[in-house]
Amino acid sequence: MCEISSAIPLAGIPPARLGTAVKPLGIGWCLSLPFSFAFDRVKSRFTSMSTDAQDSVLSRFSLPDTSGYFGPYGGVFVPETVITALQELTEAYHAARSDAAYLEELRLHLKEFAGRPTELYFASRLTEELGGARIYFKREDLLHTGAHKINNAIGQALLARRMGKKRIIAETGAGQHGVATAAVCAKFGLECVIYMGAVDMERQALNVYRMRLCGAEVRRVDAGQKTLKEAINEAMRDWVTNVRSTHYILGSALGSHPYPMMVRDFHRVIGRETREQILEREGRLPDELVACVGGGSNAIGFFFEFLDDEAVRLVGVEAGGRGIVPGGHAARFEGGRLGVLQGCKTFILQNEDGQIELTHSVSAGLDYAAIGPEHAYYRDRKRIDFTYATDDEVLKAFKICCRTEGIIPALESTHAFVHVMKRAREMSSDQVIVMNMSGRGDKDVQQVAALLGEEAETR
Repeated sequence: MCEISSAIPLAGIPPARLGTAVKPLGIGWCLSLPFSFAFDRVKSRFTSMSTDAQDSVLSRFSLPDTSGYFGPYGGVFVPETVITALQELTEAYHAARSDAAYLEELRLHLKEFAGRPTELYFASRLTEELGGARIYFKREDLLHTGAHKINNAIGQALLARRMGKKRIIAETGAGQHGVATAAVCAKFGLECVIYMGAVDMERQALNVYRMRLCGAEVRRVDAGQKTLKEAINEAMRDWVTNVRSTHYILGSALGSHPYPMMVRDFHRVIGRETREQILEREGRLPDELVACVGGGSNAIGFFFEFLDDEAVRLVGVEAGGRGIVPGGHAARFEGGRLGVLQGCKTFILQNEDGQIELTHSVSAGLDYAAIGPEHAYYRDRKRIDFTYATDDEVLKAFKICCRTEGIIPALESTHAFVHVMKRAREMSSDQVIVMNMSGRGDKDVQQVAALLGEEAETR
């Protein structure tokens, strides 16, 4: 078993930061080799934030702090082996984002390779049928490789080259991050290894083949639930072993600092474009933005440019699975508690002993036990609201989107679509709601057909 309790001391956790209400912390990965955690070295590189700073309402541009914290969430909870690599990555990223040549190269690849900017699409038939708010989709599904994941993959691949790393590893659940990583590695001539759970490989077989077509080695993970969490475990094992030659392109806004910050920043382009486009189309900001939330990369990139606009409601939609029962969902704010998983402190689905609970979602990309720390911070501040959609709701909504707008959404994105249909009916015709269509659903068609008992083949 790879689930262990926090009886093992964790690097970088000052005891006062844990708080008296926290149970033993769930640790989402363990290694076959013994961990060696060194408090002094970690503290010297990632200085702890003061209590006063935690309690104050911070500017969105001041987060995370130099320790990687978003208020009480985030931080650096890793084996000693990768501390130097994280420090190197942090320094490289800070240097790159103030380097005009790097930013121009990133902009060029986002335009010519990924296909930015993406369109803001008015869903006219859906708006008419629901009879409420005007509905727009931010069309990240139109990007090369089929989802928003390519934004981050390009940015991190360019960083890896800058650091002289020629081997790339990544994890993937739904396969979209794996495909994006494989594609950029092919473009830049980098060795690529993707870790994917056996269950996800079966339900996302098309994306497995797409990764292999791009030259990636896809390594099957048979441990635990055989899904995303276990894929991250194996990627971490690889990184610990090959840290000098390898860069880990983590695919979501979670894990140890600087990943939540870095992944967010690479996806901020989504919100920047949306803001410009909706002002051009409607002459004002929207009343509500909606995005699905697994780890939270598409959502935080979409929301970030609107965080200071209090009149714009921000809603993240988690995976309600078979319902809010233990082991039947992946809605971290519905029964989750504070803990540490795979590098950071955040809300996690875990039991009273700190062991990670089983999760379930019809969508592989949302089937994960933790949420990104920045989402937890803004939920505490009541700036981002969270809800969930069940598997049954998602499957029905999937067909509605296809039949009303001719757009096949990813099952992940369809969770957001469920909420949009509910909310649009409640809103007036002069209001505007914008959803991030974070990915396309070609990868999900056969799975949906099987789940609905329908025939996917033409006879």
